[in-house]
Amino acid sequence: MIARAHGIRGEVAIVTHDPESQTLATIDQIYLGEDARRVLGARPTQKGWLVELEGVDTRDAAEALRGQTVAVDRTALQLAEGDILLSDLVGCRVVLGDGRPWGTIARVDTAGQDRLVIHDGDVERLLPLVDAFVTKIDLDQGVVTVEPPEGLPEDSRAKGDR
Repeated sequence: MIARAHGIRGEVAIVTHDPESQTLATIDQIYLGEDARRVLGARPTQKGWLVELEGVDTRDAAEALRGQTVAVDRTALQLAEGDILLSDLVGCRVVLGDGRPWGTIARVDTAGQDRLVIHDGDVERLLPLVDAFVTKIDLDQGVVTVEPPEGLPEDSRAKGDR
């Protein structure tokens, strides 16, 4: 996400989901929504990356991008065998360890801790994305197997609210 403008020449500060990621150093363009922007330069800092984008050459132009989600083309990523992107999980069916259906992943919430947002009819469940609870991911079948903790809170959601 673009966190803020940096300096007066249009650089933006980008905070990545994975602080160890070096992706911004190796790619030629990013996407801000549907808008592709060519990366002219990127350098790491302790809190993220400072990035120079084509067509963004003033502080005001950089400030206008604050809060926008940054995406990269999947083909630009150097994924190892078995690597999974969080976006791959959206739409997967969720089952319990014994095979009982438990809903569908509607989205992955990355604020604070990564959590699966699972919808099961009018019930919404938030499950931390940790090995103890997410025991198997089979993207070929589109199935995620989970072992949720006892007493996991569930919220009823009105249709169309989310």
